[in-house]
Amino acid sequence: MHRALRRVAVAAAVMLSLSFLSAPAHGAALLAGTVLTNVTATLPTELSPLATGKRISYVTTNVNGGIITATGLVLTPKTGKNNKTVAWGHGTTGLADQCTPSTSQSVFWPEARAAIAELLRRGWTVTAPDYPGLGTPTAHPYLIGLSEARSIIDSVKAARRLDAALTAQYVVDGHSQGGQGALFVNEIAPSYDSPLVLRGTAAIAPVSNADLFAPLIPGTAAQGYLVMGLYGLQAIDPTVNPSTLLAQPARDRVSVLQSGCLYQILDAFAPLTAEQLLVGGALPDAVVTKLARHLNPGQAASSAPILLVQGTADEAVPYVITAGPLMSQLGAYSQPVTFRELDGATHDGAVFQSTTLVADWIAVRFA
Repeated sequence: MHRALRRVAVAAAVMLSLSFLSAPAHGAALLAGTVLTNVTATLPTELSPLATGKRISYVTTNVNGGIITATGLVLTPKTGKNNKTVAWGHGTTGLADQCTPSTSQSVFWPEARAAIAELLRRGWTVTAPDYPGLGTPTAHPYLIGLSEARSIIDSVKAARRLDAALTAQYVVDGHSQGGQGALFVNEIAPSYDSPLVLRGTAAIAPVSNADLFAPLIPGTAAQGYLVMGLYGLQAIDPTVNPSTLLAQPARDRVSVLQSGCLYQILDAFAPLTAEQLLVGGALPDAVVTKLARHLNPGQAASSAPILLVQGTADEAVPYVITAGPLMSQLGAYSQPVTFRELDGATHDGAVFQSTTLVADWIAVRFA
């Protein structure tokens, strides 16, 4: 199906779901996790021998509790299925609809394929949500933890509606943006995931402590992440206006947010100086505070054990932030936190090097 037709189909699903909610038939309303559409998915070559796939659109909620639609994949093992579910949280792909992993294999990153392949080999059904705004008409609330977490949880609910044999037990495994989302799942699960039972979360190089790293980004090759972060914040807080924060040379390049995906965005903003990126060369303190409020995991108690994996040579998420402040923040609560340092591992390399480690840890959680 052409991308334009897919957008029409998704938009129709959104309007259909909202019409049901405003005038529910026989008093019934669509619940979070309700499957709106499901079609057979074409999987990457690394995964097609291991699983059958469905691309779904399903009901989830935004950070204010309002009903929205999200999309994603449900992958069912072809052999050895044991009726447990692992949700995979993908790393950053971009902001535009062409950056949707469930429909664009060019952003179904190789490290994600490797991680999911190992999960499928263990017999677990895998959900791979796209996150709100990727593949749907709304803006993507990039790095907004509560947005990611709700869509991750509701993807598991949706999978159980497609397959009644799946138990309520689930684990979340995520990388980078998805690792951050996994940690937020652990915080909101008690109030949001019923009737599911969270057994644990594995977070590989998760984004955290935005108040520490965001002020250090201007003038570096990571500036594209910051620009995306500002637009992600605007998606839930319209008082944040990136156009007034970005300097003219950066504003001249923002069209790449819709025409490109992650690597095109990073390339577009990398050459700028701090003063060419931001007015005055720095973020206002009020914006840094808002980023921390919405991006930082560890501000509430975890509800299940955590596995934290971090490479020492990570070029995107600083090792010192994960091993230092984040570990301290997560360790302040009662749930156990296991930290695994991967010497010399890069941001993506940490996923490749930890596929067995993570799957073994998940197996213990399910046992």
